[in-house]
Amino acid sequence: MAKKVLIVDDERNIVTALEFLLQKNGYEVRVAATGEEALAQLEAFRPDLVLLDVMMPKVSGYEVCQRMRSRPEWRGIKIVMLSAKGREVEVSKGMSLGADLYVTKPFSNTELVATIGRLLAGAA
Repeated sequence: MAKKVLIVDDERNIVTALEFLLQKNGYEVRVAATGEEALAQLEAFRPDLVLLDVMMPKVSGYEVCQRMRSRPEWRGIKIVMLSAKGREVEVSKGMSLGADLYVTKPFSNTELVATIGRLLAGAA
């Protein structure tokens, strides 16, 4: 059974490239453009991993991450936060809220897909 990945980002070009690469590598992929959509997809899709943009309107990636970690049924889902903000304070905040990894933009899509594979295999 294919591993499931939820991409949560409002930058369509990033989403399109990642969606294509992940599907090409055998993942089942869903997309959400807002934090609200992400929370709904978590209920319906039950992904194994979430690629979570930090900066989104209304409900931020930080808030989605915090909500995910507060729900026992979602605690096992891997979270990779994506952000153009790479200062130590932002990275620390994401990690302290429960992210498994924090990746700053711009990033290599190919390297990110490889990292996702390692996370889902149990070795970061």
